[in-house]
Amino acid sequence: ETVPWRHWPTTMEAIRFLKNEGYTIIAAEQVAGSSALQDFFPEKEKRYAVVFGHEVHGVSQEVIDLCHHCVEIPQLGTKHSLNVAVSAGVVLWELFRHLRQ
Repeated sequence: ETVPWRHWPTTMEAIRFLKNEGYTIIAAEQVAGSSALQDFFPEKEKRYAVVFGHEVHGVSQEVIDLCHHCVEIPQLGTKHSLNVAVSAGVVLWELFRHLRQ
């Protein structure tokens, strides 16, 4: 299910709205306590919203604090960031893959 297009002045307001609507909020970010993406198993009966951050600065701590979960895309080498469009594709595909099983 997708949410119809809507604009909020801040990410915080969007997250609060989605949480009030019953969504589980996931941040795609490398933080202490985050789960490897392949180890996160979404539940079919829940609705999810995924937050992606700035390619350099990531998701802000205040946004992370509102999220239910944080997942990260496992990476090798010295680079620890992907283009946000690539990250969105990887994360959404993995969630879809788990939910269709």
